[in-house]
Amino acid sequence: MKTLIKEIDVNKPDKDLIAVFASMLASGKTVIFPTETVYGLGANALDEEAAAKIYQAKGRPSDNPLLVHIADKEDVYGLVENIDDRAKLLMDKFWPGPLTIVFKKKDIIPDRTSGGLDTVAIRMPSDQVARDLIRQAGVPIAAPSANISGRPSPTKPEHIIRDMDGRVDGILVGGPCNYGVESTIVDLSGDVAMVLRPGSITLEMLGEVLGQVDLDPSLKNKDDNIRAKAPGMKYKHYSPQAQVYIVRAGDQEDFARRVDELCLDNAKKGLKTGVLTRSSDQHPYQAQVFDLGESDAEVAKNLFDSLISLDRESIDIAYVPYFEEKGLGVAIMNRLKKAAGYRII
Repeated sequence: MKTLIKEIDVNKPDKDLIAVFASMLASGKTVIFPTETVYGLGANALDEEAAAKIYQAKGRPSDNPLLVHIADKEDVYGLVENIDDRAKLLMDKFWPGPLTIVFKKKDIIPDRTSGGLDTVAIRMPSDQVARDLIRQAGVPIAAPSANISGRPSPTKPEHIIRDMDGRVDGILVGGPCNYGVESTIVDLSGDVAMVLRPGSITLEMLGEVLGQVDLDPSLKNKDDNIRAKAPGMKYKHYSPQAQVYIVRAGDQEDFARRVDELCLDNAKKGLKTGVLTRSSDQHPYQAQVFDLGESDAEVAKNLFDSLISLDRESIDIAYVPYFEEKGLGVAIMNRLKKAAGYRII
């Protein structure tokens, strides 16, 4: 497959260029485009054959639902059965932005898009290029992250071009993504709002709007979901080729001491070691160090890029500290646990 690759200035988007890719989406083709979270692999959400092309390009199991993107709030009313007061509060507060809401779907959403479920996960991105693209396409766009299924999600142009050139019809190249982790997904089908995938809209932020908000119990253990209700709930996800280990340490000094011992042992075995750390960790590791940044927001933004870099640098085994599971740390640890296959030492 010949992939059309074009670069767009996200600060001054070329509407004619967007129209080219919007026309591709409207005609049932696949297009990768930037969002504020990660790059998405899009196709017409109302076209079963187009949705099937997403699964094919990603090598994604067909029972894993696709997230649907809309350009304007009013677009959601034609896609879902009911929008209750809680959903309206969340839409008013966080749309456009990195929040996805699970609704009971209308029949217009094909089973291929919803993964065979009677629900659909919808969000309205804040990225202007993404919204202009959806609006010009004239249809909602199903768009999971633009990576090979199970691999780290792409947050920079070089990630997608390397892996997806030749697998999709078009790639609209913008800049690096602002948030770096996929959107928060919240399910309102029960009495208590349930977060199915943590993200930059934290449990605390949701709680300020809705009151009680819980984390789906299946996210607290390593058991795979038999029937995932939302993207990212499968056990194997975000994984580089390198073996990643999360090191639970008392403090930064204890982490450095333990990792030093592991690096020495790996060197004896001829293994190339990587260490992912905060910027403040200035310890001279006998390994290749990947700086995640200092704040949780920086860590989230840089996380997938660092995981992808492990393979680019041919790292065999990598260590990363255990982050406090509070605020954005919940999303960071969710991604890290899956990337590490729940290997915590």
